[in-house]
Amino acid sequence: MTEPGLAEVVADLRRTGGKEACLRAAYGILAAKYHGGRLQTALRFWEIFYGLDRLWAKRGFMYCTNLNRLLRFLLLSSGLFQPEDIRERWTLLWFVSPHQYLSVRLEDGRWIDVDIWAETFGVPLGKHA
Repeated sequence: MTEPGLAEVVADLRRTGGKEACLRAAYGILAAKYHGGRLQTALRFWEIFYGLDRLWAKRGFMYCTNLNRLLRFLLLSSGLFQPEDIRERWTLLWFVSPHQYLSVRLEDGRWIDVDIWAETFGVPLGKHA
């Protein structure tokens, strides 16, 4: 069985019925396919320059910024989100490493933090590293 392409995933997300369901579905898809990592962050810097298709084709480690690019693409392409519903946020990890996560606005106006990279370390949807 082949993995669905980006267009197929977007089509499925359009049918989720609402922002929160779409976000949870996109989060689940990306968290199952990719993970964060401490050592890889220092060793695979060239991957920050990959395009969306190349990112989608890989599995395993992914930079926080690349995960967020994919998530933003999926959410906006679903037609349920507008650019103003997605905010980039930054924090420091281990006091020295810049880390990006997203804050996403749901139907009821609530903002929820989304940090797929940190899910590897037990950080759930709604929290960030």
